[in-house]
Amino acid sequence: GIRLRNVRFTRQRVLAARDALPPTERIAASAAIVGRILARPDFTSARVVLLTLPFGSEWDTLALVHTALATGKTVGVPRVDKVTRMLELHAIADPECDIVAGYRDIPEPLSARPLISCDSVDFVLVPGVAFDTEGRRLGYGGGYYDRLLPLLPRRAALVAGAFEVQLVAQVPAASHDVAIEAVVTESRARNFK
Repeated sequence: GIRLRNVRFTRQRVLAARDALPPTERIAASAAIVGRILARPDFTSARVVLLTLPFGSEWDTLALVHTALATGKTVGVPRVDKVTRMLELHAIADPECDIVAGYRDIPEPLSARPLISCDSVDFVLVPGVAFDTEGRRLGYGGGYYDRLLPLLPRRAALVAGAFEVQLVAQVPAASHDVAIEAVVTESRARNFK
């Protein structure tokens, strides 16, 4: 119906805008996003963080991953279980050695890396294509985070990082979508709770 058309249109429009960002702008914006997230109290106090690795034209999270590891945090990275269509959370020690191209070529941890329980997660870097002023997110369409987020403890901070071009007036959300608590861009942090 109409919602599905709106989802497709929004996803295509935002991805095209993100893909069009010049590499130098993407690098500078990524560094600014990392700096803002590192300064957040919910990130600095977190012991176990669930982070994603950059894919396609996404902002580069590697500096965040390296800093989290260097400061003694347990860094979890999601891995797709194709059978259950769920995300498994694996601890990584070194992104250069522990990461491979996985489902749809998205970087994910080796299956041999230790599993992390959902209950232990304190901070989640929530990926998405688009975010709005109410904390709603539009993902890539697989529903993996929609299924994962309700399993995490209520104390876990749900924070997205995104380029400014990924902010939209309204995301066509569904009733099962879990809202995020904040979105951090290269020029601001917007908190919703």
